Amino acid sequence: MIRVYTQQVKGKRWLQQYQGCSPVFACILGFTATGLIPGISAAGATPDDRQYTAIADAEFLVNGVTRQPQYPLPPLTVGVSPVLISRAVVEAFNLPIYIFNAGLPHPPTVPAIDLAGIPAKCLTSGNALPLEIVKRLFQQGLQWGEKLASVVGDSYLIISECVVGGTTTALSLLTALGIDAAGKVNSSHPQCNHDQKWEVVKLGLQRAGLGGSEPRKKTSPSHPHHPAPIYSLTPSPLDHLKLVAAVGDPMQIAAAGMAMAASRRCGVLLAGGTQMLAVYTLAQALAESGLAYPSIIEGNSLAWQPAQVVVGTTRWVAEDSTGDTVGLAKDIGSVPLLATQLSFSQSRYSQLHAYEQGYVKEGVGAGGCAIAAHLYKGWNSAELLQAIENVVEQYRLSLR
Repeated sequence: MIRVYTQQVKGKRWLQQYQGCSPVFACILGFTATGLIPGISAAGATPDDRQYTAIADAEFLVNGVTRQPQYPLPPLTVGVSPVLISRAVVEAFNLPIYIFNAGLPHPPTVPAIDLAGIPAKCLTSGNALPLEIVKRLFQQGLQWGEKLASVVGDSYLIISECVVGGTTTALSLLTALGIDAAGKVNSSHPQCNHDQKWEVVKLGLQRAGLGGSEPRKKTSPSHPHHPAPIYSLTPSPLDHLKLVAAVGDPMQIAAAGMAMAASRRCGVLLAGGTQMLAVYTLAQALAESGLAYPSIIEGNSLAWQPAQVVVGTTRWVAEDSTGDTVGLAKDIGSVPLLATQLSFSQSRYSQLHAYEQGYVKEGVGAGGCAIAAHLYKGWNSAELLQAIENVVEQYRLSLR
């Protein structure tokens, strides 16, 4: 029920190590005004809806189905929020949930740990976040990674996200870090809007004064306008933080810090597709450059244990024919990419059938939660589908 797409030996070793373990689930909420660009995302039918997507998803993740939610799940053009998948697993196994607010335009309606971040401006500004905010979010991520690792013990930590427009900021960050990612990222659309994403990213990089030098990793171009990323020489950790400040979002740096710190003491499952590949790449870059610049982040080591970290997503992302998630993971290098083989082809609900048609695909740790269900209790696709459909049925009834 779990397929390893890259780094087979590492990925299978990780799965063997944590088979039968009950994880802790963390979800980092963030916001970028990039998500308000018309057509950039399908995670909310309108730009106004997308301002509340993360808040509504967090409320549903924690509370489940309620008759009068403060923020109902935003309507999608097709399909239903992936939080229903995550909620089904969290509910079935009573997984501990930690919600983090890395920077939202409105406060969450459920208990959340405030990381003292702010929403990011559109990446087209080339000035998405203040550098001091990025530093603070990184410090907070490191600190909470250590705290959660002490709760996790011998198991693993699922780090998930909810950031509308986050695949576009993932593309910009990957590009800035030297990965030729254009044409390879995913989206909530059935046909990924690569050209729109790349025009947005290109403008942001230009306004930030980035780009133009040789890529750190040369790959065969997968896009007619594939980028020339920034660094040909290893920069300092401060340089990487500046990249996030220029063209990133608040979730990315908090998640990278959390993963790095937690990996020293427990397993880490970065639950998501393109966005978590960007987080992994950022953590890797910070760790590599930190060897030469140990004092950039005061009081914290930038060391991590990458063998303890995998990226886990859904089959709909890993096998998305309109992107190249597997190729992107291979370009990054050492990251094991795992995916649940969950299928909705036999579902009785059209909202779930939409996933098989390329809509939605992933979010709020859906793939990671499905992987956890397979790992913890050995659930097969039919058992997991039943649990998800139970939540969908409750949700449908609540709307009447």
